[in-house]
Amino acid sequence: MTQTSSRFFDEIARLMNDATGVAQGVRREFDTLFRSQAERILRDLDVVPREEFEAVKEMARLARDENEALKARIGALEAKQAKKSSGSAPGD
Repeated sequence: MTQTSSRFFDEIARLMNDATGVAQGVRREFDTLFRSQAERILRDLDVVPREEFEAVKEMARLARDENEALKARIGALEAKQAKKSSGSAPGD
């Protein structure tokens, strides 16, 4: 009786191992399918890759910094011009 019981448990263990292998295969297949569908959808939506986004973001930051520096420079030049104009007022 122990021989039959042992064989039964061996068969159950083998079936469980096979079922686990099949389940893992199905999961890998699902992951691959899901990933390819997600990539296709993102391609169709014209979503920008992260690297390109970061590069453009950095370019915009540099442009803002340059713009602020130019604003300050123009402000200083205008103040200098206003000071020069007020110093040589007519009637002096």
